[in-house]
Amino acid sequence: MKWGIIGVVVLGFAGLGIYNFVPRENSELKEAPQKQKGKDKTLNVRYTVLKEQTLSDGIYVSGTLNPDEEVDLSFESPGKITNIYFKEGARVAKGTLLAKINDAPLQAQLRKLQAQLKLMQDRLYRQRALLEKEAVSKESFQEAEANLSTRRAEIDMVKAEIEQTELRAPFDGVIGLRQVSVGAYATTSTTVATLTKMSPLKVEFSIPERYAGELRPGAKLTFTAEGDLTPREAVVYATAAQVNTDTRTYTVRARYANADGKLVPGRYVNVNLVAREYGRTLAVPSEALVSEMGVDKVFLCKNGTAVPVEIKKGLRTDSQVQVLSGVSVGDTVIISGTMQLRTGQKVKLTR
Repeated sequence: MKWGIIGVVVLGFAGLGIYNFVPRENSELKEAPQKQKGKDKTLNVRYTVLKEQTLSDGIYVSGTLNPDEEVDLSFESPGKITNIYFKEGARVAKGTLLAKINDAPLQAQLRKLQAQLKLMQDRLYRQRALLEKEAVSKESFQEAEANLSTRRAEIDMVKAEIEQTELRAPFDGVIGLRQVSVGAYATTSTTVATLTKMSPLKVEFSIPERYAGELRPGAKLTFTAEGDLTPREAVVYATAAQVNTDTRTYTVRARYANADGKLVPGRYVNVNLVAREYGRTLAVPSEALVSEMGVDKVFLCKNGTAVPVEIKKGLRTDSQVQVLSGVSVGDTVIISGTMQLRTGQKVKLTR
């Protein structure tokens, strides 16, 4: 009985060993063809053939539209406002009379001086005739001449004071909302309205400090206004003298004609401009670039297989990467399936 039990146990272990051996052997036989099959598998990939091109370093920033000129209008002398001649929101030409303060006392003084001037002119005429006959001294004639010159100067002064009671447009523009009414007393600090020159407009924006000094007057840019996708062209006319140390940015101003007057100052705009341009350079699509352990590389297709090459990259745009070394004109660069590629991987080029 004892020997029978021992025999059963031995047979059980033997059967288990045979069971474990058979599947392992079959598995190893199956894996070998699979590995061989994976190595020989051909991968369909898209590609590009390298050729020289011009690559632009574009800048995309936000900016603001500013008026070409803008001023808060106020009188040069205080007084009671007697007339307002402009309409709010109207276009006015340079020199247009916009408002007037009381100048009655000055006008009366001017008439008085002008009457005295006429008498002095007659007196001087008589003094000159007497001097020619030596009936009057030269000193008397010179005194009459000096009095006439003084009176003329006094008249010019009063006229200048009268001009200060008139508010005129200093340039062509659009006048804003009125801040005063007829009958109000205005001081030299009282704002009557704001005059804005709408054409041209200034496009003001800031760019990263690495571009400082790159943009020169005459450089062209395009921009779109918020809510309006129509591209418009402006020309750079001035840049800041230095980088803003707080924001580490560089301020630039461009001029837009705004001939149709559709845009108004204060609007938000998106600016697009070219800071640098590289001619006759090589570039690959961004998806072709593979970075591993700090090394940049691309896969070339040579004789139907994938061959990795290390490259040195330069400028990077939204869709392309400039290649400074590692590839040549005419090379076929693989741009899809790069994460599956291995050295010697068979590939089939497709569009």
